[in-house]
Amino acid sequence: MEKMRGIIDQLNTWAHAYYTLDAPLVDDKTYDALYDKLVAMEKETGEVASDSPTRRVGGDLLEGFEKFTHEKPLYSLDKAQSYERLKAWCDRMHVAGADDKGYMAELKFDGLTISLTYDDGKLTRAVTRGNGTVGEVITEQVVTISTVPLSIPFRGHLVVQGEGLMPYESLKKYNETAAEPLKNPRNGAAGALRNLDPKETRRRRLTAYLYNLTDAEGMVFDTDEDVKAFLKEQGFLVHPMTRRCEDFHGILDYIDEVEAARDRLDVMIDGIVLKINDVTKRESLGYTVKFPRWAIAYKFEAKEVVTKLLDVEWNVGRTGKVTPTAILAPVDIDGVTIQRATLNNYDDILRKDVRIGGEVLLRRSNDVIPEILEGIGEEGDRIEMITKCPACATELVQKGVHSFCPNTIGCEPQLVARIDHFASRDAMDITGLSEKTAAKLIAADLLHEIPDIYALKREELMGLEGFGEKKADNLLNAIEESKKISFKRFIYALGIGQVGIKTAGDLADHFADFDALAKAEEAELVTIEEIGPETAKEIRLFFTDPVIGGYVHDLMDAGIELIYEQSKKSGVLDGMTVVLTGTLSRPRSEVKAALEAEGAKVTGSVSKNTDLVLAGEAAGSKAEKAEELGVPVLSEEAFIRKWGDLL
Repeated sequence: MEKMRGIIDQLNTWAHAYYTLDAPLVDDKTYDALYDKLVAMEKETGEVASDSPTRRVGGDLLEGFEKFTHEKPLYSLDKAQSYERLKAWCDRMHVAGADDKGYMAELKFDGLTISLTYDDGKLTRAVTRGNGTVGEVITEQVVTISTVPLSIPFRGHLVVQGEGLMPYESLKKYNETAAEPLKNPRNGAAGALRNLDPKETRRRRLTAYLYNLTDAEGMVFDTDEDVKAFLKEQGFLVHPMTRRCEDFHGILDYIDEVEAARDRLDVMIDGIVLKINDVTKRESLGYTVKFPRWAIAYKFEAKEVVTKLLDVEWNVGRTGKVTPTAILAPVDIDGVTIQRATLNNYDDILRKDVRIGGEVLLRRSNDVIPEILEGIGEEGDRIEMITKCPACATELVQKGVHSFCPNTIGCEPQLVARIDHFASRDAMDITGLSEKTAAKLIAADLLHEIPDIYALKREELMGLEGFGEKKADNLLNAIEESKKISFKRFIYALGIGQVGIKTAGDLADHFADFDALAKAEEAELVTIEEIGPETAKEIRLFFTDPVIGGYVHDLMDAGIELIYEQSKKSGVLDGMTVVLTGTLSRPRSEVKAALEAEGAKVTGSVSKNTDLVLAGEAAGSKAEKAEELGVPVLSEEAFIRKWGDLL
């Protein structure tokens, strides 16, 4: 075993020099000979170390992806697409006194964001960014990436953020033998990391650049430069085109440097990222609901092409708004075939003078839906505005520049979209009730409005194509579990115009209960920070609509039980670090929210800093690790006996 340990360390040192430092220490023949020796020893002993290079070949086919709640949110970045907006951000940072130590500028990679967790020096988990709160576990896929270390010198709990990428050279080699060639490195990386076959991930020869620390147990950093140096010390690949810039002029020089080198880079990028270098100043600047205030992305100018407009398709959304979509002659931008583009409304069509059969100027930036900038020339037929709903033929009504179908009850696309929103993860979280399933249930005459979800029966579902016993039971169980829901998520689930998840939270914090919200006048609503007159009007219109009032009443009759989180907050768990494991009596997101309302910090992994593990049924390795470390493990019943019904 000691001999194997020595071989593993030697091979990992050589691999780091080759893949990360681009400075090979030995030739391929020498490496392969020692690698083969390790393989033989592992077969003989039946032991494979967690950081053995033989793990990188890819394991067995996985059945599915496990969901994982990030210990801390992985925020997206606010974007600047002009020097003026970038300058305005820099000016704000200067006024706030946050730029004393300059800015850190780095490449904005165009791949798949990943989060890597290390405990005791070993890679224990790799997760996609997902929606920033919940991602998918892709550990088996990530271990196939040669530039990701399986072990590091640091022995505390460490969470690192970076980007999984497919280098251009890897794409070229893969396509030489692939049955279905990949169109671009972005899709190649995302498809590889979200592939249930780790061997396929290995075949695509990905790399990963790391750029941020989400957590580093016991470590304190003064600057982002220190963070980058630490990442390099641990063996992570940090892109060499990371720079410190003293001021706005230095940032412009960096942008020029990157744009000049863009075509020669080994990976796909679509801009740069700027961050305040001073880490302590970042804490004082904080976050908006979506973005850190101390960072911004500057996106390079989008690519523009000319193609032909073949037709216009009109679609109905959950609010009844009817919007046009352009159907285009297929055109390639950066390896992506574009056949559809957004047209905001009929005024947009007239202003841009686009015509069916005529040419249009098309722009696409990153993964944003392509946008038509203008029509070219006078060829083609002018587009007529439709007067009836394309789905239910109801006469459309005009509100400002937009057209709406007023048939909120009988218009199927509206109902499908409302149900899809109601069942979504941030709303009622009804797993299995997708847009496709909703359409199937409506077609079978089982759903006519949202409350009908709670009247579905097993025998009805079993009679539908594609529904077996397991699928029917899973859906019904998810529906039943959704009945106990936080006030905030229920508000969001209702689909009130202009009320997103942040505004739903503000409303839940302000009002004592649902009745108080439903009766609130516009004058009271606008007193809530960030709720303006238009949003207040939408909320009031929603709750005074007699049809909506009826189905909300039906939802309550169906057994919906709202959890009013603001009424708790005793703070008895202030400062405690809690880990959840196993199957709990309520959705994990609700338990997490309840614990955080009491002042606890809920993390995803057990360490010596964990104060408590709350264990449900079938608790696994987390409970075992807690016992090894002497961390208390409590069942829900024991928790309630100790602290009362805080959950």
